[in-house]
Formats: sequence, structure tokens, C-alpha cells
Amino acid sequence: MLVIDNLIKTFEGERAKSIRARRGEEEGRAARTVRAVDDVSFEVEEGEMFTLLGPSGCGKTTTLRSIAGLERPDSGRIQVADRVLFSGGAGRSKVFLPPNQRNLGMVFQSYAIWPHMKVFDNVAFPLQVKPRAERPSRSEIRARVMEILELMELQDLARRQATKLSGGQQQRLALARALVTKPALILLDEPLSNLDAKLRESLRFELKRFQRELGITSVYVTHDQVEALGLSSRIAVMRDGKIMQIGRPQEIYEKPVNRFVADFIGTSNFLSGSISAGEGALVTIDSEVGVLRANAHPDLRPGEQVTVAIRPEGVEMSMEPAMGTMPNEMQGEVVTKSYQGDSVDHVVRIGTHELRVRVPVRLAIDDGTPVTIRIDPDHLRVIPQGD
Repeated sequence: MLVIDNLIKTFEGERAKSIRARRGEEEGRAARTVRAVDDVSFEVEEGEMFTLLGPSGCGKTTTLRSIAGLERPDSGRIQVADRVLFSGGAGRSKVFLPPNQRNLGMVFQSYAIWPHMKVFDNVAFPLQVKPRAERPSRSEIRARVMEILELMELQDLARRQATKLSGGQQQRLALARALVTKPALILLDEPLSNLDAKLRESLRFELKRFQRELGITSVYVTHDQVEALGLSSRIAVMRDGKIMQIGRPQEIYEKPVNRFVADFIGTSNFLSGSISAGEGALVTIDSEVGVLRANAHPDLRPGEQVTVAIRPEGVEMSMEPAMGTMPNEMQGEVVTKSYQGDSVDHVVRIGTHELRVRVPVRLAIDDGTPVTIRIDPDHLRVIPQGD
């Protein structure tokens, strides 16, 4: 459906300086330019909700704006179905369709609804300004607008001034306006970020329902990991203009390919160590908390330096004494705990190192209590150092 091939976008001057600042790079770097998007390639299948996820300055919004035609890339190719929207660079024919010829819908972070118009008129406007040959009749415009307003549960507010809507209603209005033209692809640039946490959670479910009911192919940009995990068919995690990993939410969370992804998505404990032995996919690691056994990639070799990532919920904790026969069984002591509502996070000291452990509220253990820690080999993610 959507194909992005070797996309590169470079900025210079103040925009380059701003991107470097957001990436935390040193101001004194000699280069005057920065690659906001650095050789990015991916494909989005029809009906997917594909999310670009990453920290500020990673290139996700520049990629989205390039798809929309609001930025002109330096090189690469952007294609939707059989239409090439952009092509440029060495060995490529030059194509750049302006935004109004791309048949794409877009929802901005600020919604960008027209304050002087009523709800109905906001949604009808994209149809009314189409070229005369493509413009629907008045009766068809009214039917399409009311159909999409009903889907968004805004039909009773059609004659209300747009500025009189709540934040959630304005977000749905912006989505209705983007969908009314029946675009081939809809682009969403952090559309929930201006809402409070509870409303954002509620609308996240609504947005996912709308997308599935309509079967619309979508590219969604966010820095919110929870949002990405809850909404997406697949996620592309970005850093410094590059894609670090593409996968389904569960795959991204449970099998991060490097430390950055493991650290950015959710919470992880990180332990340094080296491979001391291997037998098939099961390896032995000499780590900061002792010997660990993990199911890891068979290409890892003895002596190789690795980082072990462990999710807090992947650690079992009890006050029972160690059995001595199970892998990854350690003695520790609870240093402190933090109530999280549906769970309790504990900090457990093992020797000179501390691990974060998450358990259900009913299994919370008081500070200062000796505990036994057990970690299933499947719950350790072994990452070669440097990745």
C-alpha cells in the first residue's frame, strides 16, 4: 500500500541546530547539516495502523511530513498503491506531487480545525473545495458529512461552533474532516498529545475502533510507548533519523534488538556480562549478579560481551528460601517499593546491584525483607554490547 524506499531528508542552519539539541548532541560539532531522516525504508500494508515511535528529534514527524508533501526529501521514493508521490536522487526520475494532489488525510497535533466554521462546515470544506469536475453534489456532500459525523458520534453537534467543542470532540472532528474525502491513506501526527491522560486513554480505544471499522491504512506518529503498543498493527522504533526495529507490538516489547529499543519501550533492568558457555540456544552468562542462564541467539560465542535486559514483570519474587536447583535463582533484600495502582514495583538489592521487580499488589513485600529472586531463561533478552 505505502512504500518508503531509502528516504533521506537533510536540514541545515537553525533547523539542524534544533534537531541536534533535541537529540542531545554537542553544540560544537563541525557539521552544519543534519540528516533528520537517514535512509529510511519500510512498507505499510493495506488496512494497517503503522506507528513511527521515538524520542524528540528522531525523524518520525519529518518522515510523516515527507509522505504528506509538506517536506521535500533530498532523495528516495514514496509510493501509495500504484502512484509515486515522490522520487529523487541519483538514478531516480524526479517526481514531487504537491500535497493537494496526493489524496491523503492528515490529523495534526493541534487539530487545525477552522474556528469560524461550525462542525458541519469544517467537515464539508474539503469536499467543497475540490476541483469542479471532482466535487460531489450538495446532497452527496451532506450525506457523506452526516455519515462520518454519525460514526464519530458528533451528528447532534453538526450546527455547533467548532470552538464550543470539548478537546475530545475537537479531536474527533479533526479525524472526521480527514476521513470525509475517503483518502487512500491517513496520517496522524500525535493527535492525542494535547489531551489529559484519562481522555487520551479513552480516545485511544475509539481511534483504534474507527480505524478497524473503516479499514483505513494509517501512519501514526507518537513518542508515547503505551499509545504505540495499544494502537498499532506494527511499530517502527526510530532514533537519530534511522529505524532501529520494525515489528508487532508484542515482538518489539518482548524481543528488542538492541539496548535502545529495550530501554525506550517500557522499563528494563540491564546487566553487563560475558558469555561463558553455550549449548544450542541456551547460554551461560557471567553477570554482575552472578551466573545467569538464558535462551539467546545461537550465534553468541564464549567470551562475547553482552547486555542482559530483564523486564520487571519477568522477575518472580518470594519470601520462600532458595531451592538451589532452579536457574537464575538469587538471594536479595527489598530496598524500597512503589505502589502503581494495579501492581507494586520493588527495588531488590542483590549484592551490590539493584533490580526492579514488578508484582501484583497482593504479593507486595515490605522493605528490608530477605527475598528469593527467580528469572525464567525465556525472560532474559541477551543483546551483544554495542547494539
